[in-house]
Amino acid sequence: MALLTFPDLASLVGRLALGAIFLAHGWPKMKDLQKTIGFVKGTAWPGGATFAVLFSLLEFFGAIALILGLLTQFVAFLFFLEMIATTIFSKTKLNKKFMLGYELDVAYAAFALVLALLGAGGWSLDRILGLA
Repeated sequence: MALLTFPDLASLVGRLALGAIFLAHGWPKMKDLQKTIGFVKGTAWPGGATFAVLFSLLEFFGAIALILGLLTQFVAFLFFLEMIATTIFSKTKLNKKFMLGYELDVAYAAFALVLALLGAGGWSLDRILGLA
C-alpha cells in the first residue's frame, strides 16, 4: 500500500520555512556587517572577516533565492555547509554544548540537506526556468 506523497508541496514548505529562518538571521547581519565581522574576528576563527561576509551574504541573498525557488539545490547545499561550519565554530570557538548551544545548527544542516536532495519542486523559479 503506497502512501500519498506531496513532494512539490514539501519542497515549497521547506523552501519557504528555511528561507524565512535564514532571512531572519541574515537581515540583521547585512544591516550591521561590521558588527558581524568584529564578532567573528574576535573569536580568532581562521578567515573570520571573509567567513562573516560570505555567511551574511548567503543568509540574506540565499534566503531570498530559496523563497523564490531559484538555484534551490545549490543554495540549500551551501546552507548545509554553512551550518556544518557554524556547528564546528560553536563547539570549538564558543565552547557551546549540544543542547542550548548548537543543536539548531545541526537541525538547520539536516533541513538544508533534505531540501538540497529533494529539490525545488514544481512551484519554483527553477522549474519555470528549466533548472529543475
